[in-house]
Amino acid sequence: MARYTQSSCRLCRRENLKMYLKGDRCYSDKCAIERRPYPPGQHGQGRVKFSEYGVQLREKQKVKRMYGLLESQFRGYYHRANARKGKTGDNLLMALELRLDNVVFRAGFADTRNEARQMVRHGHFTVNGKRVNIPSFHVRPGTVVEVFEKSKKMVRIAKAVEAVDRRGLPQWVELDKKALRPR
Repeated sequence: MARYTQSSCRLCRRENLKMYLKGDRCYSDKCAIERRPYPPGQHGQGRVKFSEYGVQLREKQKVKRMYGLLESQFRGYYHRANARKGKTGDNLLMALELRLDNVVFRAGFADTRNEARQMVRHGHFTVNGKRVNIPSFHVRPGTVVEVFEKSKKMVRIAKAVEAVDRRGLPQWVELDKKALRPR
C-alpha cells in the first residue's frame, strides 16, 4: 500500500495552513506552523506569487493531503463527483467527508485521520452491526458507526473521546459517549 511516510508537519508548512495532521501537537506551541510560518525547503522564505493555476493546484493538494489520499484515488473521487448533479466541489467534499475513516475522526474516536484509518484497518469499528475494515467505505446518512465491543477497552479511544469537547463535533455527527457510538 503506497502512502506518504515523510514529515506531515512539512505538508502543513507547504500549504501555509494548520491541517491538524499530528493531533495534539498541532494544538500546542510545538506546531511547525507556529515555529516556522514559511514553506519548507531552501527557497521557502522567498516571495511567493501564485498564478491562477498555482492557486487551484494548492487548493487541490491541500484537500488531497488533509484526507490522506493519493492522486489516483483523488482523481476517482473527482470523476464521481463531476458525474453527479450539483456543484462538483460540494459533491467532492461530501464524498470525502462520508468515508469511514473520516467519520471515525470526526466522531472523535481518533486524534488524526491517519490514526482513524489505522484503527479502521485493524477492525475496531462496526457499521450497522457489521465489522468493516476498509477506510474508504462510504457511510450513508443515518448509518450507525460503533466501536467494536472488545475495542471499547482501548485507552487510545477513551483519551480521544475525552478530547472531543476541545475539538468539537460537526453538526452532522451526534456522539453517545457512554455507548461509544455516533447517534
